[in-house]
This record gives sequence, structure tokens and C-alpha cells, in this order.
Amino acid sequence: MDTLDLKQPELYINRELSLLEFNQRVLAMAEDEYTPLLERLQFLCISSRNLDEFFEVRVSSLKQMVEHGSVQAGPDNLLPAEILKAIHKRARQQVDDQYRVLNQVILPLLQDKGVRSLKRAEWTPQQEVWLREYFENELMPILSPLGLDPAHPFPRILNKSLNFIVSLTGKDAFGRNSGLAIVQAPRALPRLIQLPSTYTNKSQYDFVFLSSVIHEYVDKLFYGMKATGCYQFRVTRNSDLFVDEEENDDLLRAVEGELAGRHYGDAVRLEVADNCPADVVNFLRDQFHLSDDDIYRVNGPVNLNRVSAMADLMDRPDLKFPAFTPSLPRQLSTSKSIFAAIRKKDILLHHPFESFAPVVEFVRQAAEDNKVLAIKQTLYRTGSESAIVESLLAAARSGKEVTVVIELRARFDEEANVALASRLQEAGVHVVYGVVGYKTHAKMTLIVRRESSGLHHYVHLSTGNYHSRTARLYTDYGLLTCDPQVAEDIHKLFLQLTSLGKVAKHNKILQSPFTLQEALIGLIKREIKHAEQRQPARIIIKVNSLIESQLIQTLYQASGAGVEIDLIVRGICGLRPSVPGVSDRIRVRSVIGRFLEHTRIFYFENNGKPEVYASSADWMPRNLFRRVEIAFPIETKPLQERIVQDLKYYLQDNTQAWRLNADGSYTRLTAATERPFCAQQHLLETLAGAPST
Repeated sequence: MDTLDLKQPELYINRELSLLEFNQRVLAMAEDEYTPLLERLQFLCISSRNLDEFFEVRVSSLKQMVEHGSVQAGPDNLLPAEILKAIHKRARQQVDDQYRVLNQVILPLLQDKGVRSLKRAEWTPQQEVWLREYFENELMPILSPLGLDPAHPFPRILNKSLNFIVSLTGKDAFGRNSGLAIVQAPRALPRLIQLPSTYTNKSQYDFVFLSSVIHEYVDKLFYGMKATGCYQFRVTRNSDLFVDEEENDDLLRAVEGELAGRHYGDAVRLEVADNCPADVVNFLRDQFHLSDDDIYRVNGPVNLNRVSAMADLMDRPDLKFPAFTPSLPRQLSTSKSIFAAIRKKDILLHHPFESFAPVVEFVRQAAEDNKVLAIKQTLYRTGSESAIVESLLAAARSGKEVTVVIELRARFDEEANVALASRLQEAGVHVVYGVVGYKTHAKMTLIVRRESSGLHHYVHLSTGNYHSRTARLYTDYGLLTCDPQVAEDIHKLFLQLTSLGKVAKHNKILQSPFTLQEALIGLIKREIKHAEQRQPARIIIKVNSLIESQLIQTLYQASGAGVEIDLIVRGICGLRPSVPGVSDRIRVRSVIGRFLEHTRIFYFENNGKPEVYASSADWMPRNLFRRVEIAFPIETKPLQERIVQDLKYYLQDNTQAWRLNADGSYTRLTAATERPFCAQQHLLETLAGAPST
């Protein structure tokens, strides 16, 4: 194995192309006949949102690299220009697939279920009258058409907003006729209009797209002129914030200053109706300084992700996933004091199968408990109207020492976090913005409580955010413990974040950017040693993404030494499995289901003495070198065994799992010769008591 060059570009899958393949798996759920119909619609919209963010962040970054003449290549040795070319080819196929699924699969199936999306040719005379009045009363007063002429140059177009370019004939009151006008649809307008039940023509739900209504009545916006064409378009812009931390001594104000410009960054993609004439498309392309590769013609609403509103406007539980009630661990359901329960033994929570309420209660009881002296917490994403935030505010107002480390640069949550920081500060909370140059991504809470035997520390650590809504949508583990060594580690880590001290040596936790990557390599090499000595050696890793090259190389070495390796990687994976002589013993799978797989778990067999870590970190350079992350051990035997069993469930899944092939493609696993098994459904049935499906 030592003679092999493990840095060969052929051994690595490109990060961006792997991310597109992940999104294709999400889109495949929209075609899964075993998934409820409105949930299939949601998966379609999620794939659209994912693609939006991909262009806003990843494609915009590559474009900047090309503009600056960058020849920097990753482990796959592809240059930015080469990656962009491959992206445009794959993304165009994916967009075509999205609209095929919408037009040929989901909308027809919805119609069969009494949910119609009506085209203009399908409107009845009564519906046409109602829609015309709706346009005149609800839309016209809000719309501001802009004729293009020297006094009215092409307007600034908001990122991802719905717009129309209109071709006109005739002259206005001043004798002007540029031939073109722009109509911008404010974001406040609904993209789907539900017709009143009296106009549904015996169908329970009839919808009309906003774009159809504007198309039909756009003439009314140009009195005395005639619209000869009306074509929707949408532009996607660079939305990655740039904050020069060396030149700004106030990170809060710097982030606030950048937020306003996010909506008008450089254009990176133009979506336009597929029936738009070539000369009009070229005009738009030139206005946004784009190339032909950046143009995506679509057969349907350009703002595809807004179609998800259809599910919210209907009361059709028969077309959605069955509701379930997350369970409570028995240890918590029989104890009024969460601190007393934690003192008895560590508590493991597996969301969303188990309730997020104990985490909220942990902070609430701390805020109300007179024995609690201090609360320290990291916040990355919290959501609006957070009960945890309300408890922190109450604790500060009651005189407790409350310290919150807020990550202002949590992508696409920056504005909410800026507002949250200001609100907490006004209540007397000590607010810290982390460490310059490093995002604080670790999820942890520390409670300091005075008891009869002295000061005691209680800790909550998690793989996910303190966000009640995503706790029902994402799978995550949370650990409640009063282990003195773990508590000491977290205390030191908070000191490190809030003060200017040096790196402290930890008892049990692993921390990036200092010890995590090196420790993981050491744990893999220990398995190599066991395998070489013919002792039990196995690795199971569950992460969202795996692209860090040194870890990949070490896994290749482990495979060559005889270590059996299973990788459960939901999204990006740069490692190629099943390459003869390199990764024969490495198997990679991705699980895509009802819940977003978000847990990060690292299992090492260690010659029959397993070690298990849960973590906030993926195996990516940003997590290991440019963020503050933690990995914490699960040492209590029953909890460790439970996590290992959960991993086995995911490795057993043959209904929602995809196998990564050596060529970078994925194959969906099917239960052709064995009993179907779905890991998420099994956990719902066993932990949440949900009915089997």
C-alpha cells in the first residue's frame, strides 16, 4: 500500500459535482411512488432551493476564481473553469428533470387527487371574471411597470425575484415606444392563488400561478399599448457575504453593512421562460453580464421552490407524511428536576424521534432555578420565537450570569442573528461573536449550579442547532451529562471563546481547529495497527460531507491494511470506494428520507473496546481548520450500544439508501430479494411509537 500514490487525482470525486449528485438524489424522492404526494412536491421544491444556494455560493465562488485567473485545483486536479463547464452541463440536466417531474408527474397526480393547477386555457368564464377582478384589485395597485428608455434604464433586479420582460407595440402618452418594459413582482405577492370554492368546478382545490395571471392581464399595465409578449425571468446572484475581519473592529456592524448588498451581488444565473424569443434572452443576458452557459430555459414557474406553498394551503393529511409525537426518555418523564435526572445518569436524545422539549426545559429550568448561577451557550441557528432565547433573556433579567456565543456569519441566517445579538445585549446578556476568522459551529450549553456539595456543572452537547423547528425535520443526537471531565472541557472551551487565552488541553473532547483532524487520523491509524495484528478492526463514519484529503488518504491506507470501513455520507463525498488495491474494503452509502440526516457519528472498533464520538463537524477542511467544532465521546455503555445499533439500522436500510459507485455515480438500493427495511421508519416506530407504513 505504501508504494501507491494516494494523491492521484483519479482517486477523488469533485466536491461540486458530488453536491449536484446529492441534489439529484433529493429530486429522486419527488418521483418515489411510496412517498406521499405533497411530500414529493416538497422534495421537488427542496431540490430547487438547494440548486439556488449552490449557484449563490459555490458557482459564484468559482466564477470569482476564474475572473481572478486562479489555477488552484483541489485533490481531483480540476481547474475552476473546468468545474464550471461540468457544472453547467449537469445542472442543466437537473433543471430539465425538475420541470419534467413537475409537469409530467406531480401535477397530473395531484389533479387525480382533486388538486388542480389551472393553465389560462383551462379557466372557466366564471373563473376568468374572478381572476380579472383579483388582478385589478389585488395586483395592479402593487405592480410598477417600467418602460425601458434613456430616462428609465434597466432596473436593479432583486436576487431570485420574479420578473417579467414585456414586448410592446404602440406609443405611450408622451410618444415613447422603446418596445420593452420590465414588470417586477414584489415578494409579498403569493406565487400561487387559490380560487374560492364556489369557482372550483367540483374540484376541491384549484390553483392558478401568479405568473399566469400577470401574463393574461399584463396589457392593463400599459394603457393604450399592446403587449406582444410577456416572459418571466429570474436572476440568481452571488449571496456569499464578505467581511474583511482584519479591517473591521466591530464584526456586528460589518455584517450588518454587508447584508444590504447581498440581494444585488454579481449575477451568476439567468432563468427564463422557454418560449422567450432569442433576441429578448440575449438582451437579458447582456444586462446581467452573463454568458450563454449561464442561461437556463424553464418550462414552468421560474421560482419553482415557491410552489411548496401549495402544501400549506391545503388540509390534505392523506397526501402528507403521517403525524407523530416524539417520545420522552423514561428517565425524564419520571423526574420533575432535569438536573436530578442528569445526576442519575447521562441522557441521550435522538431527534426528531425523541422530543426536543428536554433541551428547551434544560435551559428553562436553569433560568428559573435560584441555585443556577451561570448559563453559557453557543447559538448558530435558533429560529424565530425561540423558547430557548426567551429563557436566556429571563435568566439575564433575573440577575444570572448569561453568556452567549452567537455566530453572526451562519449562512443565510446572518440577519436574524444580528437582530438576536442586539436583543440579548439589551437584556444584559454577555454576547460574544466567536473568534475572528473562525466560525463557531460547536453546539453546547453549560449550566453552573450551586449545590450542597459545591458548584456543579451540567452540559448539553449536540450534533445539531438549538432550533425547535429543525429538530422536527433533522436527525440529531444530543447528550445531557454532568461528567466532571466533559464539563471541565466545555468550561475551558467557553473561556477560550470569550477571552484571549491559549489552547487548553482537554480531557475528553476533540476540538477543531486544533486537535480534531489529528485525533481522527490517529484513531484511523490505530485501526490499521489492529488490522495488521489480525485483531478486530472496523470503522463506521456517519457525516453530511467527506472531502478532507488527508482523512481520505488515511482511510485508503486503512482499507489496504484490511480494516472494514462503512461510510454513511448524506451529501458530498470525495472518496472513491471499491477501487481495486485502494478502497476495496470501503463502502459508501447515502440515506435520503423524510428527515434530513444530520447526525455526525464516528465509530472505531478498537480491538473489541469500541470508541464512539458524536460531533458538530463534518469531514471537510472548513470544519476541521476554519471552524470551532467539537467531537464528544459517548462513553456510557447502553448509550454507546444504542448509537451503534442505530448505525446498523442505516447500514441495513434498503429502501432509502443509495450506494456510491467507483465512477462517482449512485445506485439506489432495492429490497429485491430481502425484506424492505427503512431506518427512519424503524426509528419512528420504536422511539416515537409511530404506526408502521
